[in-house]
Amino acid sequence: MRLAVFGNTTRDLVAGGRPRTGGAPFHAARALRLLGARATIVTRCAEADRAALIPSLTKLGLPVLWGTAERTATFSFAYVGDHREMTVEEIGDPWTVPFTRGLAGTALVRIDWLHVGALAASDFPPETLAALARGRRLSYDGQGLVRPARKGPLVLEGSPDPDVLRHVTILKLAEEEAVALLGEGWEHELRSLGVAEVVVTLGSRGSVVLAGKRLEHVPARALPVEPTGAGDAFCAAYLVARAGGHNPASAARRATVTVAATLGDTR
Repeated sequence: MRLAVFGNTTRDLVAGGRPRTGGAPFHAARALRLLGARATIVTRCAEADRAALIPSLTKLGLPVLWGTAERTATFSFAYVGDHREMTVEEIGDPWTVPFTRGLAGTALVRIDWLHVGALAASDFPPETLAALARGRRLSYDGQGLVRPARKGPLVLEGSPDPDVLRHVTILKLAEEEAVALLGEGWEHELRSLGVAEVVVTLGSRGSVVLAGKRLEHVPARALPVEPTGAGDAFCAAYLVARAGGHNPASAARRATVTVAATLGDTR
């Protein structure tokens, strides 16, 4: 299996602490390291933040392709149990088709499974997703469906670009994102998204997996108090399991174990 993770490296301000490296590339790489999976990380941030953010990613031991951006996506947030309060301090640059192809280069040709860690609706336009999905299975973080590209307190909006899901093989949503998209009865509406495989994470209550006509609940292990990066770790572990031949429910079970191990790993 040949895997890759695409997304912006972020500057995270957690509970008033010092800035730290974040974003799907970093947290997915943490899970991939624990799994011993071979994967390529493709990411970007502003040149001014490279020295502060990228070493934390490269020291995880996976191949990293880094590109420069005008802005570094920046977030401040705190957790109260499973509830996350987040403020968007800066929006990252969009990934255009020329930039994405130029950065990934020939590595993209060798990729079979790819996770797109979108942080806002502007991160990966439909034409970029189309280019990335061509000839491979594409996993997509539903944050990119419901997070508008604007600064300030994060407010989810349920009016995504319908062209985005056309290119998605596996869609991962958090429960609040599913509610924003489909309402409180989201479990009965997941099929309306038109994606064959959908996973909705429920925090400490596990996840719900839709594959074909089957909807299945998968319990979770208890997570640490501050579950920053849990969703990204889940996506990476889920994709590794699916690429390794596990069915969706089995992949979700394995991913929940990896998430707990990843968030507990302080190396």
